[in-house]
Amino acid sequence: MTELVHLDVVDQVATITLDSQHNRNALSKQLVTELSGHLETAAADPDVLAVVIAGAGTVFCSGADLSEAAGGGMVEGAKGLVDLQRLIATLPKPVVVRLHGPVRAGGLGIVGAADVVVCAEEVTFAFTEVRLALAPAVISLTTLARMTPRAASRTFLTGETFAAAEAAAYGLVTEVVPAAELDAAVERVLVGLRKAYPQGLRETKALLNADLVARIDALGDEVADQSGRLFGSDEARTAMLAFLNRKKG
Repeated sequence: MTELVHLDVVDQVATITLDSQHNRNALSKQLVTELSGHLETAAADPDVLAVVIAGAGTVFCSGADLSEAAGGGMVEGAKGLVDLQRLIATLPKPVVVRLHGPVRAGGLGIVGAADVVVCAEEVTFAFTEVRLALAPAVISLTTLARMTPRAASRTFLTGETFAAAEAAAYGLVTEVVPAAELDAAVERVLVGLRKAYPQGLRETKALLNADLVARIDALGDEVADQSGRLFGSDEARTAMLAFLNRKKG
């Protein structure tokens, strides 16, 4: 089986790269399992001070793997995404997202769970669930904690695409820079993190994310069940199959 997520440790930083380019880094069961495993490895490595999540190819993450979802049985997949967001939020080391390309739907759960998100200015975003007869149920756990209520209402309900500058104004991303400056901007964040002690980072992150983790623990099972129910509905299956057929065409 080809590895879909890679882990590299250099200079106290674990870089975890999504590399499932055939489906635009969609959140397949394999990808989520490998990403979670690499996060746990980084958490246990005493030489790692911080984690960067990046994407290979032109897209950071296209959301759920609809070819899996159309086959049903998405409750476990939804629980896996709940667990992934909780893992990022509770990891004892800061998690920085290097956002170089478009991110859609479920991929925004990774963005919402991360501590710092550095974004290229041409990146676009969309909560596309409503256009597939779904709701952004599982990823609402982290994204609603970051966004203003009015921004969430507009983007969740319309499914419209929005730009990086808007994502920053909405609270989804930390910093927006020209694409040519993305790596330098990420490195500036890492320089600051390397000046801290592990205990300081761990305890400060726990303070920052206490409410977020409590929200995940309180609502995780409920939104996973909701997501599984919606994915399994006739309306959603019809919408997903139509979408997949349009892609083939």
